[in-house]
This record gives sequence, structure tokens and C-alpha cells, in this order.
Amino acid sequence: MYDNYNFFVIGYSASLKPSDCIVSIAAAANGVGLSFYHGADVPDPEHLLLGSGKQNRFIRLKSAATLDRRDVRVLIQSAVTVTKVPLPSSGRGTLVIRSISAKQRPRTKPGR
Repeated sequence: MYDNYNFFVIGYSASLKPSDCIVSIAAAANGVGLSFYHGADVPDPEHLLLGSGKQNRFIRLKSAATLDRRDVRVLIQSAVTVTKVPLPSSGRGTLVIRSISAKQRPRTKPGR
């Protein structure tokens, strides 16, 4: 979990390195998204992924029910299979809380 510029993020990774993140939930003032760190490499036959960067893609979460949709679960599983550092086959993970944005962008004022 970390504060990344104007987002509060919960990332899921096989290691403590942010670059090994598989998927994360990013909450901002304007909504919540499910971000795929290596989304440009994730097969997306339903064309759900948004974004045009070299690496990251995301979907908007209108509600928690979006995570239960079959097409979204398939995307998450695909992200797990294309990750460079695989998830362990057994055991439990750890929760790490950090603030990685020492220099944050200015926060916008409400109502803008």
C-alpha cells in the first residue's frame, strides 16, 4: 500500500519491488481503477483495458461487482501469467505500507 501522487494504491506483487507489481487498485478523488502494471503485454480480446502507454493499462471500477465479472477475472489471470516474477505456489504474503512519493504533484482543490 502506498500513496502515489494523487492516488492511494494497493498493489499485488511477488516481491517488494514496485516494478514487479502484477495488478493494483488505485483510488483517486475521481474514482477507482484496476491497474495492470504490465498491461501492454496482457492479452485483451474484449478490449477492456484503457490507456496507451508503453507499459501500464487499467480498467475503471464502477463498483466492487466489476471485479467479479468473468472477463475481468480472465484479465487478472492473464496478468499473473505474463508477470516476470511469478507468485509463489504456496505460503502467505506480507503487507507493506509505504509512502514512495516524496515529491508529490500539487493536489487540486475540490470543485475543480
